[in-house]
Amino acid sequence: MIRLAAALCLTGAALLGGVVPAGAAQKETAALDPGARNPVLPGYFADPSIGHYEGEWFVFATEDPWGGDRLGLWRSRNFRDWTFSEPNWPTKLAASSATSNKSKVWAPSVVRGRDGRFWMYVSVGSEVWVGVADHPAGPWRDANGGRPLIPGNYRPGFHMIDAEAFIDDDGTAYLYWGSGLNWVNGRCFVVRLKPDMVTFDGEPQDVTPTHYFEGPFLFKRGGRYFLTYSWGNTTKDTYQVRYAVGSSPLGPFTEPEDTPILATDAARSVISPGHHAVFAAGGQDFILYHRQALPFPSADGKVRRQVAVDRLVVEGDRLRVVRPTHDGPDIPGTATRRRAGQPVRLSASAVLDAAHAAALAGDDNYATGWASPAQGSAWLQADAGRRRRMGASELRVADPLTPISLRLLASDDGRQWRTVGEMKDLSGSPILLPSPGPARYLRIAFDGPAAILEWSFPR
Repeated sequence: MIRLAAALCLTGAALLGGVVPAGAAQKETAALDPGARNPVLPGYFADPSIGHYEGEWFVFATEDPWGGDRLGLWRSRNFRDWTFSEPNWPTKLAASSATSNKSKVWAPSVVRGRDGRFWMYVSVGSEVWVGVADHPAGPWRDANGGRPLIPGNYRPGFHMIDAEAFIDDDGTAYLYWGSGLNWVNGRCFVVRLKPDMVTFDGEPQDVTPTHYFEGPFLFKRGGRYFLTYSWGNTTKDTYQVRYAVGSSPLGPFTEPEDTPILATDAARSVISPGHHAVFAAGGQDFILYHRQALPFPSADGKVRRQVAVDRLVVEGDRLRVVRPTHDGPDIPGTATRRRAGQPVRLSASAVLDAAHAAALAGDDNYATGWASPAQGSAWLQADAGRRRRMGASELRVADPLTPISLRLLASDDGRQWRTVGEMKDLSGSPILLPSPGPARYLRIAFDGPAAILEWSFPR
């Protein structure tokens, strides 16, 4: 499941599964580097929505591949160390109607209304639902009487997904949404919302720019309205972010000639960036987006995306082309790096393949990790170098949704082991493991196959 091995010094062609164009430089990519800050989140998530409230960052996202029965929510006070949970609403079961299809929970947009409450516009079953909460972490509740705000058949022939709310300087709210079918013919609709954040104030308008497919996001700078959006196919290497500019939230919006602003950079192993959110910190703008996990395409053919962040620069009525990075930007008011852990040497009973070495669970890079063979039990072991007091450790799994069971063992010499604890049906991220006390070795014995992005020992 996990992508990419730093230890292998893989070429760009190998990482991308043959996507690199003929003649491209064959060299090690920065995606392999230990300590890389992109991806931001440990795991496979897409379509992020970001907010900051009471000193805490919140990122709502689609759970990959292709959504789950709930949303993922990541929380952090420093933007580097994130904790995972699932909001109580929406669920696939609770947000369902006669016009819903089998699609899962996708693409949240969370904004704070003029009433101080938080409003979520989210795709469930290819329909748009709306919920409300007093706090970003919830509890959330349906805000439209158990009905979709935009039913799946609202505009036949188009996909009623990817709703995104924008609140103007005067407090007026607008809602944007829409996509196409079979990766073509996307349409973007917009409507003004009444103060209740639910009722349409007028009829929806079609404001589709030339190169639009899905994922609209509107923001305002210097009196100009920037409609940003995705175009192409997220399952291939064609997905990208483009933009258009208007003088009103209702358009019309005109594309400049210099789009796209964020696209595949195969030579640097950045594939199909898109479906983004724009946010400001310290007077600077940033773009939070998903891109394909590596290697691409995946061995099993499944779409797994990861969330990254980079700097966005506005120049008058133009957006500068974004250079996607693996190290990410320094965001004012946030930590520069994730918390440093105590150094340990990792080994394992077995690995899935050479690209999933045990050491990759300790390289502080969420694009890499250890994975065991698909069948049977396995263990991952940490060597502190000498007998010393080892504190509690943190396990960041590749899939925080699937419960795992394990035994935690400690040893002074690597031969005689004592059981620290047995834990059943653990999920989430990070999973906190208890301190073994003084020891040199600590071993996690999994009941079945395991995939670990990072195993760290906070100082």
